[in-house]
Amino acid sequence: MAAGPTPSTAASFRPPLPPPPPCFDYRSASLADTRATTAASNPALAELVESGALVRIPRRRFGPVPAWRPPDFAEPDEVWILGTSHLSAESADEVERVLRAIRPDNVVVELCRSRAGIMYASDAASGEPLLKSNMFSLGGTKFFGAVNRSINLGGQSALALRLLLAVFSSKISSGANRPFGEEFRAARRVSEDIGAQLVLGDRPIEITLERALKSLSWDEKTKLIISLFRGITSTTDMPDEKAAVSPYELYEKLSSSYPSLLQPLIHERDMFLAWSLKRSKAVNKSKTVVGVMGKGHMNGVVYALISDQGDLRFRDLVGRESSETWASSVVKGLVRDTVIGLALWALYELLQAAAYI
Repeated sequence: MAAGPTPSTAASFRPPLPPPPPCFDYRSASLADTRATTAASNPALAELVESGALVRIPRRRFGPVPAWRPPDFAEPDEVWILGTSHLSAESADEVERVLRAIRPDNVVVELCRSRAGIMYASDAASGEPLLKSNMFSLGGTKFFGAVNRSINLGGQSALALRLLLAVFSSKISSGANRPFGEEFRAARRVSEDIGAQLVLGDRPIEITLERALKSLSWDEKTKLIISLFRGITSTTDMPDEKAAVSPYELYEKLSSSYPSLLQPLIHERDMFLAWSLKRSKAVNKSKTVVGVMGKGHMNGVVYALISDQGDLRFRDLVGRESSETWASSVVKGLVRDTVIGLALWALYELLQAAAYI
């Protein structure tokens, strides 16, 4: 299983591409290529193509070859993207159908290293807690090892937000009664069967949440934390509790109340996924790559794939700004760590009692 390089904490962030314009539609942009190829080689997948769940982007649509790219690097001949629902058994079946029909060299999943454990969870191994796991859960065999990675990449504030979102997301999705991420487990199993390399294609969630927090004013941060706590501790049923709520839908809900979150939570991740599909080292010289991701990302990812003019670079997609001096950083850190440390312990006890970790 391949993962992206370790992010640099010193690099500054520069968005390589704007978000898709309102008039852009990924289906219109890719339907002709996808239809033609599917009709010729995989007619059994035509239904997925017509529904917009499956698209194909050939290399000739990728844009110019960037001058900085190493001469021995070759982008994939074609990229297929399958849009899924993270709480659907049907999506898992579709992943298996597509991967066995296309037989790609690489399978890129909408997960990062911190969330890779989702692919290896099983009913027998984890039982009931599997139903409560979600895209924000802290994976891995040791909770505090996952905490340490989260702090190193995103900081204590991002970790606290992640824990809050893990509980909140589990609560509003509890009515679905489905284990989270079945399509990722299917992708892992089938990739092993067909000999495809599995690639972790999403930006580390720690960096995403850190950038989300930085995009908010102090007033907005306070309101967000209070609203999440209220949602978690409320004893009444929430309006969305009977329906499955995907991480993308949750991000959209948050962005409607806090518009500045749209860029770090959705647009930047779409660009990172596009980079993973066509320009990461893992897909070098690949013939065919298949991406498995939530349907909500398809428009942004397809736009990034075909609109990129050589600007999608790893350092620009994960860099984090740091303008503080060492002294001011230490002073702020002492105060912040004390407050957040206490909050993290309280959240840990809450999560442990609810079997979310």
